[in-house]
Amino acid sequence: MTQQLETDIRRDSPRTTALQQGSDTSSKHGGPAASHSLGPLPYVVAATFFMEYLDTTIIATALPQMAHAFAISPNALSIGMSAYMIALAIFIPASGWVADRFGSRSVFFSAIVTFTIASVLCGLSQNVVEFTAARVLQGMGGALMVPVGRLIVVRSTDKRRLMQAISTITWPGIVAPVIGPPLGGFITTYASWRWIFLLNVPVCLIVLCAVLAWVPNLRGEQRKPLDGAGLALSGLTLTSILYGADRASQPGTNPLIGLALVALGIAVGVIAFKHARRHAHPLIDISTLRIPTFSVTVVTGSITRIGIGAVPYLMPLLFQIGFGLSAFQSGLLLLASAVGNLGMKALTTSILQRYGFKHVAIIDCIVCGAFTIACGLLTPAAPLAWTLFVVLVYGITRSMQFSTMATLAYADVPSPQMSAANTLWNATAQMATGLGIAFGALALRAASAINGESAEHAFTLGDFRLAFLSAGLLTLVSIAGYIRLADNAGHSLRTRH
Repeated sequence: MTQQLETDIRRDSPRTTALQQGSDTSSKHGGPAASHSLGPLPYVVAATFFMEYLDTTIIATALPQMAHAFAISPNALSIGMSAYMIALAIFIPASGWVADRFGSRSVFFSAIVTFTIASVLCGLSQNVVEFTAARVLQGMGGALMVPVGRLIVVRSTDKRRLMQAISTITWPGIVAPVIGPPLGGFITTYASWRWIFLLNVPVCLIVLCAVLAWVPNLRGEQRKPLDGAGLALSGLTLTSILYGADRASQPGTNPLIGLALVALGIAVGVIAFKHARRHAHPLIDISTLRIPTFSVTVVTGSITRIGIGAVPYLMPLLFQIGFGLSAFQSGLLLLASAVGNLGMKALTTSILQRYGFKHVAIIDCIVCGAFTIACGLLTPAAPLAWTLFVVLVYGITRSMQFSTMATLAYADVPSPQMSAANTLWNATAQMATGLGIAFGALALRAASAINGESAEHAFTLGDFRLAFLSAGLLTLVSIAGYIRLADNAGHSLRTRH
């Protein structure tokens, strides 16, 4: 099915638009042809990514305290998390158009300001209505901050340095989901949940100064009209799929309703796909999928991301429910994954340079899938060293796979199509990340039903074993897409062939 989809997509001829740097972009920033050193730009963008990803994952641990402060049940606060997710789904597809029209630095700066103001409002919220409204505003800022930041890096970095640059800006998305829960537990236990949001303020102020100093203001040469129909269709597609999957995975709900919403989202997605093929200036230009390396990272990479992305949801529950550990003890075990993530970052570029994208993607996906399954085989009686080793290897391979896909995505994309490719890549990555969490929750719920248990909150080790097995098998299935890559895929990013 993956091969047929990618083949159908490539029938379109690419639509290209020339790009130029904004009038306020000077040579000190460097462009694709002039940038021979990595410079501070990727680190500035990485700082904003870390802030956004950490904020997204850290909130889960604060829900009980927030619910107590608002005098409501913790389940009622899920609307705040859903509101953020829906805001991302609606506004991410518009990020490329907005950056081309108003300039990447201007949009990036405004997105950080919006995110900062929304963080303050979240921290000062007195009830669930105020908190939900603040989360919508925060989602709007995040929807522009992350995609536009990535676009700035890929446009401003020479391809010989792109591998290192992408590795730098992807580590926050890999590490933040791991350290977020224990950090959130520490803050809410020893301070207040409000500091989870208020701590963003000093970081944002520092980053804003760095943006003014080092971020170039790139913009599109052509003033393309906004594809309003495409914006509506893409927003409805992503919202229906993400919300439907989340609803289907929640205990106490009818999963058929959630799955019906997912089916609706897929149906609208087909309409959006056909609209993009016919429109002269589509908001999401699917012609970029005609590029083989980009197509694989979007289509096949999304399947991999869903399988791998289920583990950060399942693993804390395994340690707390299955092993009977405290939230803090579980967080300490999860730090092994963070160590693996960070440690692999120093080796990612050299490994890809030596062995190439295709071989690394295949082998790493095999190991990651196998160790995802191994996570489900852990028991409280297992030696601590073995548990830490399994978690560590999962973290290493997760980091390697995500960095490989994030870098390969832009290997063969010409500069005029960079904005369109970036928009599509970020939209699908966001959807796959959300589906990864929902897949883990749904697999756990299904495993509980298979094992004949009525209480969905009383999961057993057998339930976790089946859930991890499902996630691992999905990861292994995606290998078929990487096998179809050319042996020299991504050769333009390698300094040695």
